[in-house]
Amino acid sequence: MLFATTSFSDAQNCNGVLVSYAYTGGVRLPPNVTDAAKQPYRFQSILTVLNNGLDELKSWQVFVGFQHDELLVSASNVVLADGTTLPAAVGNGTVFAGYPVTDLKTAVETAGDLTQMEARIELVGTVFGVAPPSIPLPSSIRLANDGFQCVKTTGQGKNGTNVCCTKDPKFKANITTDDKYLLRQHGDLTIMYDVIKTDDSNYWAEVTMENHNPLGRLDNWELSWDWMNDEFINTMKGAYPSVVDVSDCVFGKKGTFYQSLDFSSVLNCQKRPTIIDLPPTKFNDTVLGKVPFCCRNGTILPSSMDPSKSVSKFQMQVFKTPPNLNRSMLSPPQNWQINGTLNPTYKCGPPIRVRPTENPDPSGLPSEIVVMASWQVVCNITKAKGTASKCCVSFSAYYNESVIPCKTCACGCPSNTARNCSTTAPALWLPSDALLVPFDNRSAKAIAWADLKHLPVSKPMPCGDNCGVSINWHLNTDYTNGWSARVTLFNWGDTNFADWFAAVEMDKAAAGFEKMYSFNATTLAIAGVNNTIFMQGLEGLNYLVAEADGANPLSDPRVPGKQQSVISFTKKPTPGISVAHGDGFPNKVFFNGEECSLPSVIPSSGSRKVPSWATLMLLSLLFIILKQQ
Repeated sequence: MLFATTSFSDAQNCNGVLVSYAYTGGVRLPPNVTDAAKQPYRFQSILTVLNNGLDELKSWQVFVGFQHDELLVSASNVVLADGTTLPAAVGNGTVFAGYPVTDLKTAVETAGDLTQMEARIELVGTVFGVAPPSIPLPSSIRLANDGFQCVKTTGQGKNGTNVCCTKDPKFKANITTDDKYLLRQHGDLTIMYDVIKTDDSNYWAEVTMENHNPLGRLDNWELSWDWMNDEFINTMKGAYPSVVDVSDCVFGKKGTFYQSLDFSSVLNCQKRPTIIDLPPTKFNDTVLGKVPFCCRNGTILPSSMDPSKSVSKFQMQVFKTPPNLNRSMLSPPQNWQINGTLNPTYKCGPPIRVRPTENPDPSGLPSEIVVMASWQVVCNITKAKGTASKCCVSFSAYYNESVIPCKTCACGCPSNTARNCSTTAPALWLPSDALLVPFDNRSAKAIAWADLKHLPVSKPMPCGDNCGVSINWHLNTDYTNGWSARVTLFNWGDTNFADWFAAVEMDKAAAGFEKMYSFNATTLAIAGVNNTIFMQGLEGLNYLVAEADGANPLSDPRVPGKQQSVISFTKKPTPGISVAHGDGFPNKVFFNGEECSLPSVIPSSGSRKVPSWATLMLLSLLFIILKQQ
């Protein structure tokens, strides 16, 4: 039995956007489990969005606060706004975006035509621990578009709920609308999908990715999306599919329709292709290259490093299938995702129709060429709670002989459960020379150091940090008028990092930054706060090499790639700063845009006020070794 999702009175009384959710049924699913909280059940619901306002609702989005570990299997007429494909875990709530109908018209302009005013979404999924006759309703529902405030209306009984969302008179929009389009939005990374040429059966699209975050970055980017109408990629310039696969065309309806097309030259027929950048050697290739901002091995830098390298672009020829064979029937792919190597995690929203892009006339004439249609995808850096880092930091200081290493499992715990190590025990403090040794070769040094310093050792010993990149922040000196630190980067992975950068956020000390001696560095204002120091290698020395074999591979441990510089500060603009008691250590550290895991404690000075002779000798030796390698 299907229940009405919206009561007549609620629909009449809401002078805005009425959002309704109704549970329509469910059954117990196998297997049968003894724990009632883990028993799965099928659920079916209907979500309705009705525009009763005076203005067209553009690019509508609705939040549904699922709260019972729901697994959403199918949803009609929508996509998930964060680009996740179904089936998807939505137990913490999710945002739906309308597709293929993204805009809802008003009753005034349609004479009350519900097919243009309303979106109806049928949801099917699995819920855990809520057995009929109990109803697994969401904790809340609301319109997710900016500038609306929602008020719960009268209920629909135990099976559903409504909210009426009206425009907030106090909201000051930074995105305004005209008669057709939304203005372009801001984000950490934006992707433009521009149709530059169109025909009945195919079109050419230009995809432009632009980095707007001063600490954002992508290396070896991989871009993926879902085709929604059986499209396929025939030709590309400036990028290439990671897999050339035409099987879905040859053995499917695409091949049936395009019988005369030579599919041996088609690039990709997958529903969800993955696109990669080309190497620089292909930039002038007349077939694959000749696209501005292409062919950089998938590197997109912050504009603060190089504005010309903060953009990446490619073009592709997309073939359509019936019934979309009309030059004006254009639809962008959905569920966009972009990833990189040791880079931040991006979540991308749905494509939003915007005013067509205007490009300079390639002939040099003082005119602009307007593309056929444009959509914008906005991606923002996000980090889910509990997600492991990809880099880590160790702390050391002139007044303490021990190094506080990276946290245990800072970048994830080992998948090999047979490995005899503790994932919860704190990392063992180390002598400074152990920083040059891979974790698997540190055990003897760590145990000897613990014995010498009377430090506890857990059984089993703690697991390693499992990070490909680690950074040591060593407090070097502290005197009346200033202080200094030494920054050392270690690359324990098998990937070389060209044009690397690091950044440290120092709430109390950044104002006193003077200079770095072996790196280029400058202070950087983020969100109006000038407390970040941005550093990168000097020209010609901005290459952090991968880990390599020791001098004698049979007996010597592997050697990390490394770079090091001293950084100096003055105390004049930071009176009262307490360097040794925490102000001299960063509160955030980034490498290539990824925020690194920090130790939970800083080195303790105890009663020692000056470094011991042994410490000075050991640090000097470490510095000499780093210089020689």
